[in-house]
Amino acid sequence: MLATLISTAVNVSAEAAGHEEPAPLIAPPFVIGITMFVIFAVLMFVTVSYTNLGRRHEPVDEHADPHRQHPNKHDRGQGH
Repeated sequence: MLATLISTAVNVSAEAAGHEEPAPLIAPPFVIGITMFVIFAVLMFVTVSYTNLGRRHEPVDEHADPHRQHPNKHDRGQGH
């Protein structure tokens, strides 16, 4: 009952307010969409360009320092 009353009140207030104009855009919607696509594509290519950074050198084993304040819990039996 209460939900019906609330929905009726909302519908009446919406009809009384009339039809509102949509907010103005700076460009047609397809131009905005294409621009967003191009921006995200450039960001994707920048991100993909950093994938070779981890393959520049051979990995070096980390030295297990027993004097670290927070020792590595996954040091594969090295150290302590």
